[in-house]
Amino acid sequence: MSAPAIIGLTGSIGMGKSTVAAMFERAGVPVFDADAAVRAMQGPDGELVAAIEAAFAGSTDANGVLREQLGALVFGNREQLARLEAIVHPAVARRRAAFLAENADAPLVIFDIPLLYEKGGADAMDAVVVVSAPAEEQRRRVLARGGMTEAKFEDILALQTPDAEKRARADYIIDTGVSLAETERQVGELAEELRERFAGSKT
Repeated sequence: MSAPAIIGLTGSIGMGKSTVAAMFERAGVPVFDADAAVRAMQGPDGELVAAIEAAFAGSTDANGVLREQLGALVFGNREQLARLEAIVHPAVARRRAAFLAENADAPLVIFDIPLLYEKGGADAMDAVVVVSAPAEEQRRRVLARGGMTEAKFEDILALQTPDAEKRARADYIIDTGVSLAETERQVGELAEELRERFAGSKT
């Protein structure tokens, strides 16, 4: 029985990756969003809340994990971050395995991974799609977000692989510096191209 081809979807902050992921879903491609899985598991009655509270006392309440409090405890502290990742990563891996099992008959699936290049996961993908837009458009989008400042934006950019490098390493690029309709057209065409490329190729 063939297994789905795994397509990595990534892009720097403000490039429109979440929008493109939703477009792939509308085009009939199953999408696994690791960040969304983590948010669900850390939300009200989430399966990770008790373990995180046990490891980081005071970092949760009735609504789940208090992201700012938890972030303050682990940010810049490698030991504490590793402790958190040891709780979160196995749970995400289980969700991912369940997702793949549910979509075993699909020709391809998308793994929506913001830090795909930064964390070294690109080589495990069958292909990588990078979402990109001009730098000035990226800046405009990000600075329009509530609570965002120039300094915060620059700090985030410093932690991310430069867009030019992502584009150079990508198998495919979706340009979001155009209209939504044009972006959706690109996504639909790429979904079809990927289905044809990987049809029956994995066993």
